[in-house]
Amino acid sequence: MTEEAALHKRAKRNVAVLAFMQAILGAQLPVYIILGGLAGALLAEDKSLATLPIAFQMVVGMLTAAPMSLLMGKVGRKPGFFLGAICGAIGGTLAAYAILNGSFVLLCIAHGFAGAYQTTHNLFRFAATDSASDAYKPRAVSYVMAGGLVSAIIGPEIVIRFGDLFAPVPFAGAYAMTLVVIVIGAMAIPLLDLPPPQRREKGDSGRPMREIFANPAVPVAILCAMVSYGVMTFVMTSTPLAIVACGFSGGQAADVVRWHVLAMFAPSFFTGSLIARFGHGWIIGSGLLMLAACTAISLSGIEIEKFYAALIFLGLGWNFGFIGATSLLAASHRPDERAKVQGLNDVLVMGLVAAGALSSGKIMAVAGWNTVNLSVLVPITLALCALVFLAARNRRIA
Repeated sequence: MTEEAALHKRAKRNVAVLAFMQAILGAQLPVYIILGGLAGALLAEDKSLATLPIAFQMVVGMLTAAPMSLLMGKVGRKPGFFLGAICGAIGGTLAAYAILNGSFVLLCIAHGFAGAYQTTHNLFRFAATDSASDAYKPRAVSYVMAGGLVSAIIGPEIVIRFGDLFAPVPFAGAYAMTLVVIVIGAMAIPLLDLPPPQRREKGDSGRPMREIFANPAVPVAILCAMVSYGVMTFVMTSTPLAIVACGFSGGQAADVVRWHVLAMFAPSFFTGSLIARFGHGWIIGSGLLMLAACTAISLSGIEIEKFYAALIFLGLGWNFGFIGATSLLAASHRPDERAKVQGLNDVLVMGLVAAGALSSGKIMAVAGWNTVNLSVLVPITLALCALVFLAARNRRIA
């Protein structure tokens, strides 16, 4: 076996392990997404603060993104992934305890630990590129993200089957069951065979950020990742509240979110191939247009079928937009710069996600579901304009 073939086999093995981690460890995130607003509404005296636990989760994710990325740049991916799993376990335990004792503050803190886990979870996709060749990187990211298809099934099922485990207190059982998936998923971390941190990452971290950002592909990739993830979270956070407010059940809300998360990850089996064939720009642009289609469907009515259709388009748009932007960013900087570039990317992404999660509940309570959906058109348009600018520049250079 040639050295190139051996390296490719190693990369494929790492992708398989990371996809498993994405599937199992990631199953806790739909639980937090589905229950964050509903549990917040149960415990908060001010119902406009119902989505504060999710917002706090995203804020902590933003604050820990850069330190976690830099930590992995020094000590490696595996210790960071273990640390994230521990944070997820603490979060699930605290959330169950908070609901059983009626503490809204403790519920927010629990979601904060979930946010610290989510930071490491978001780095699975970048870890897939560490040992992959340039040609294999888009597929590596895509295949790892495809593991979320399994988490989309497991997470909502946990809510449906174990939400009333501690009846008559709702939701606590589902939070507690996240400990099981964390233990199972964390057992795969030692199987990773990723390259150690490069020497330059421990000292010289490559070019200055000003020089890195002189390549327009970098800021455009970050902007599109921010908009794709931010819009998805903004709309999704209020969706369970809107569904219940329209007279449907919590189980129906969980099922809508299940189909949304399935749509988020199902295309990942071929998104990388589409990027390789059509280029980053077309795939990211298609994703942004699907996010806009979600808004159009949501504004057309409040029937349960409309919620399903809108959230499916929301998931598809996130997949194309976010995976496309991730792949574009990975191709636009040097390996020795990945810790600081990926860290900054996730800080900015999670910052917008946190703002969206917090403002979504407020806007939903004050102005309603239609206003929530109309609010996303401005950032989508901005990202599309940036993408068109980058494509025009590339054509001029060509």
